[in-house]
Amino acid sequence: MASMSVYSPRSNLHNRDVVSLPSSSRHLCTNIKTTFFGSKLPAKPISISLSHYNAPKLRREPLITASTHTFDVVIVGAGIIGLAIARQFLIGSNLSVAVVDKAVPCSGATGAGQGYIWMAHKSPESDTWELTMRSHKLWKMLADSIHDQGLNPLEVLGWKMTGSLLVGRTPEESEVLKKRVQQLSEAGLRVEYLSSHDLHLQEPAIQVGESGGAAFLPDDCQLDAHRTVAFIEKANRYFATKGRYAEFYHDPVISLLRSSSSGEIEAVQTSKNTLYSKKAIVVAAGCWSGSLMHDLFREYDIVFNIPVKPRKGHLLVLESFGSLTLNHGVMEAGYVDHQGAGVNCTSAVSGLFDHKKNLSVSMTATMDVMGNLVLGSSREFSGFSTQADESIVGHIWNRAGEFFPKLKEVYLGDLTASRKLRIGLRPYMPDGKPVIGSIPDFPNVLIATGHEGGGLSLALGTAEMVADMVLGNPGTVNYAPFSVQGRCC
Repeated sequence: MASMSVYSPRSNLHNRDVVSLPSSSRHLCTNIKTTFFGSKLPAKPISISLSHYNAPKLRREPLITASTHTFDVVIVGAGIIGLAIARQFLIGSNLSVAVVDKAVPCSGATGAGQGYIWMAHKSPESDTWELTMRSHKLWKMLADSIHDQGLNPLEVLGWKMTGSLLVGRTPEESEVLKKRVQQLSEAGLRVEYLSSHDLHLQEPAIQVGESGGAAFLPDDCQLDAHRTVAFIEKANRYFATKGRYAEFYHDPVISLLRSSSSGEIEAVQTSKNTLYSKKAIVVAAGCWSGSLMHDLFREYDIVFNIPVKPRKGHLLVLESFGSLTLNHGVMEAGYVDHQGAGVNCTSAVSGLFDHKKNLSVSMTATMDVMGNLVLGSSREFSGFSTQADESIVGHIWNRAGEFFPKLKEVYLGDLTASRKLRIGLRPYMPDGKPVIGSIPDFPNVLIATGHEGGGLSLALGTAEMVADMVLGNPGTVNYAPFSVQGRCC
């Protein structure tokens, strides 16, 4: 049964069904002078236990259940985008916030991602550049603030400053990488081009041939999505004790309610609750946002289509894999083409590209916070299915072996007991950038989706943008490239 949950202060370290704020010697304490998501915090210090930040996926213990509630802001979607937006409102204003989701956090694309916060594959000429730069700055500020409070960002967020390598194996790719290095350097980033020899010094396990090379960004970082989401959830739940926050999980949205007098959308109807909103409703439901909004507005004979669609991805995780270790995050140059390749792509790109299935596989490799090797990545349009495809896993393994010869010495079939798959649905927009803004004729209803594989990377900048829109603050980032107008109908 869906329920509104507030949280008991008692501690139960072994019961995964209980969410609590136990007392602990390790606390997050902040004050008005601290910037957290780019916003000032309340004057009263906040004490939030981090003792269970790395706990597995949690269910909630309902202490209060009711069918109707009123909040200032209702957020549909508990992925990294929705939770970050909730956090921004809670810290940056005095508004009350509810988060509603048909499942629980980290059960979708957020939990299935690789966690990199990289600039190596970004272009200063793109519409998303400003938002990317701002969001990455906010992530760095968050990691620094955690460190300044005597905590370890690696433990709290899975934060690692690994640096990133965008690698190429052909003369053509090397020339493209040299131009990218120049662009990124002119945009103010610390970046250098590495020859094949210099790349081998940085990453001995990789081989790209004499003609290959890499763009190296030493300041790029990565996160662990589960730890990061757990941290944000704990921080959000502090405000539940102040009557400003509630979660409604396992509670799908079924309709929107319009005011009989003004015609405005005034509430979200879920399977068990009616959540009234006094200020804004934000839909941040990932790849489900389009179909959800279409269905919700259709009952009012309003045609509203967001062309976001699911783009399925596989990642292969090898636990305690001793045959290969990495010093940095690694990505092949062809990833840039695959990320932008849409349903009508006909250009030849490096790596595997199957036009019949719109399937692409490009090499990405990272070591996660537990020391596991994470290999990717695939992209395909196959609806909302999250069923594993072993042929794609094989493509990922073989593609990685072309860059890391040590992998060719290992038979993938022998790793069945130590391997896991992460399968998620990226929210893809045809023009390659998220849609963030209010719905025409319904200014209190906002959408924030379409981040494709960059949801974690862009979460904090997106959250700041949405909060600024609702609160009427001057935007740090230009809203125009992400507007609904002209991109949805």
